[in-house]
Amino acid sequence: MLTRIFILISILIVFNLPLAATETEVSMKLLRIKQASEAVIIDGEINDDAWQFAEKAADFVQHFPFDSSLALSQTEVLMTYDSKNIYLAARCFRSLKGEFVISSLKRDFNSVNNDNFTLVIDPFDDKINGFSFGVSPYNVQQEGLIANGGNWGNSNDWDNKWISATKETEFGWQLEMAIPFKTLRFNPNITQWGINFLRTDLIQNEVSSWNGVPRNFAITSMAYTGKLLWDQAPRKSGINMVLIPYSSFETNKNYLNQTPVKSRFNLGSDVKIGVTSSLNLDLTFNPDFSQADVDRQITNLTRFSLFFPERRQFFLENSDLFANFGFSSIRPFFSRRIGLFQGERVPIIYGARLSGKINRNWRIGAMNIQTGNASSLNLLAQNYSVAAVQRQLKGRSFIGGIFVNRQGIQKGNKFDPQDYNRVLGLDYRLASLDNKWNGIFFFHKSFSPGLKGDDYAHASYLNYSVPNFDIMWNHEYVGRNYRADVGFVPRQDNFNALTQEINKLAFWRLEPRIAWSIFPGGKIAKMTHALYSSWYADSSMRTTEAIYSFTHSTIFQNTSRLNASINENYVRLFFPIDITYTGATPLPANSYSYRNMNI
Repeated sequence: MLTRIFILISILIVFNLPLAATETEVSMKLLRIKQASEAVIIDGEINDDAWQFAEKAADFVQHFPFDSSLALSQTEVLMTYDSKNIYLAARCFRSLKGEFVISSLKRDFNSVNNDNFTLVIDPFDDKINGFSFGVSPYNVQQEGLIANGGNWGNSNDWDNKWISATKETEFGWQLEMAIPFKTLRFNPNITQWGINFLRTDLIQNEVSSWNGVPRNFAITSMAYTGKLLWDQAPRKSGINMVLIPYSSFETNKNYLNQTPVKSRFNLGSDVKIGVTSSLNLDLTFNPDFSQADVDRQITNLTRFSLFFPERRQFFLENSDLFANFGFSSIRPFFSRRIGLFQGERVPIIYGARLSGKINRNWRIGAMNIQTGNASSLNLLAQNYSVAAVQRQLKGRSFIGGIFVNRQGIQKGNKFDPQDYNRVLGLDYRLASLDNKWNGIFFFHKSFSPGLKGDDYAHASYLNYSVPNFDIMWNHEYVGRNYRADVGFVPRQDNFNALTQEINKLAFWRLEPRIAWSIFPGGKIAKMTHALYSSWYADSSMRTTEAIYSFTHSTIFQNTSRLNASINENYVRLFFPIDITYTGATPLPANSYSYRNMNI
């Protein structure tokens, strides 16, 4: 009964409360781009003839510490193109002299901690997905994929080919970029793209953009891009195909036991094919993914598995199309379940992945991956299939559906009729044109042998954000028989021994938050006070875990921060637990209440 009530409330919220907000347009600057008649040389000099006829984007506005005034460190941007590349040149003026603020020379640096210029492109002008290309004054590059309207920044795990050059000048620094059309996915039938230019000057403690973005939103927000107007629609140039073969050889011998030498040779390849300028086919054969970045080391002091983002290139492009269904803690699909088991590598025999846009309103994705036997883990071969589709609605909202299938394979390459898990899901993403309203509403159902009834999950998230107030509501429900073997649901994680004892329990979560912000000026840029609650309960609505907190945050104009919080906590342990894995005396099963303060 409660489940039906929450579903009804969610439907009413989706189709009634925020609809008026989706009609609000935002102001957009325009920049016209013309084809270059002469070659552009990327050397950071900005002296090619093509730049003399390019239209200039100027008058950058602040995003931090204010969002209502022109930037103190101004930037001028020029753009042109030819049959192969988009070209960009920028002059980054500095209002204060001094050394550049650079915290890292590593590729994909943190744009918050480094002086940089960043280009944001929305090639479909849908205000949902896009690309970012950034460069520091020392020509360190950063590129990423932008999804979900850019509200949570970009993903820098995506890497691709482009060229840049920088030069320090008496007025600051300047740069040139060349981005191949083959690097981008775009609609060749439109002459209008979304675009924005972002600048960070840390000696001035200023973040600015060409098209203004309210400071209560991420500066990468796609809702506040300007318009890039082409003199003619850009075209796909030639065959877009990348072949990445690999080979490896290893040999081992145990000299203590004098065992014979054991040798192994591996050969595999990744292939990326641009089926169209907006649809991509990825193929992999016997991959080893040795080029993937290592994960950050995190100490886990919780009872549940931690989420580590995907870093393997095969899975990254258009990854949001598959991975962003559900919530961060209720994901029907998580690609790191494939090729890994209990921290050990499982051999992947082959994989095929088709993803991208077929037009402005439709995105599609399909994936099939076959793994081999892992005898050391007592794991037989598995086949994984995923299909996803998204349909953009009015404004920036969209609806999507996903189907995930894990199928066990018996010896003899036959499907095991008793070894499978399937999830079918429907998601609705709300995003108003002015970005004030954002929401996620979904219903997912799983299919597993021997598990019927209460085998679904649903949730509703709604956020309203303006400069002085940020109000959020969230509810989640996961049924006792809901399983997502290729997903990430840490409270129902079959792969975590610490949670297997409570897998048979359904759970509710209610998570409201309200924050009030003021902008005093002077040395203080922003002060925020917030009330937050995260309450978990079982299917009988008995509390199993809860956090009630009050937080204060002060952000100074020199970018220093002061944070303080007080938290009231409650946890009910269902069984004795040793979260240290050291064999220490476990905490007894009981109810625990405690409070903590942080500053």
